Amino acid sequence: MPEAAGVAADLSIFGLFWQAHWVVKLVMTGLLACSVWVWAIAIEKFVLLQKTRTAMNKFEQAFWSGQSLEELYRSLAQRPNHSMAALFVAAMREWKRSFEGSSRSFAGLQMRIEKVMDVTIAREVERLEKRLLVLATVGSASPFVGLFGTVWGIMNSFQSIAASKNTSLAVVAPGIAEALFATAIGLVAAIPATIFYNKFSSEVNKQASRLEGFADEFSAILSRQIDERA
Repeated sequence: MPEAAGVAADLSIFGLFWQAHWVVKLVMTGLLACSVWVWAIAIEKFVLLQKTRTAMNKFEQAFWSGQSLEELYRSLAQRPNHSMAALFVAAMREWKRSFEGSSRSFAGLQMRIEKVMDVTIAREVERLEKRLLVLATVGSASPFVGLFGTVWGIMNSFQSIAASKNTSLAVVAPGIAEALFATAIGLVAAIPATIFYNKFSSEVNKQASRLEGFADEFSAILSRQIDERA
């Protein structure tokens, strides 16, 4: 009975970690750190995308409510706090720069506004995509890193078997369990990272499409006003 208890203790999660080879320990520690990092990024992205989506909804309601564009611009000019507001402010700033200057410049104004909005969209999408590459990297690399730890652990286990010249299950099981534990941790890091990457990439693409749609509609509105004033 004492031997069975000792084997059970050796095959516990903490026992598998502490008794593993230092290379396998390093792999496990790195994968656990990556897993924590993945969840931290996921929480941050979830909050950011939720706030951005809510802010877009409120902005579109205000924009299409019939409120004056000048009033809306004045309320947002100092601090556009989300992507669509930043897009609106950038376009209005270029508009006002052309109409309120000493020499009014209509030539190429439509093109300049569209260019400004394209640059703003690219900048905002880049901000929303920040650290998504980390999720993709962890999702694709973690299983292979865990597999490396497994191979190393199995090699070390076979060396122990050769040294002890004993192939009983009591000798083989702890080393094999330590090795497979590394693969399990790799999957624990990789599976959430892959799921979160796909989810957030899809959400960023949806928000980018909304920005592009708004840019097209706002560009059409400004184009009509340019034609009226020219």
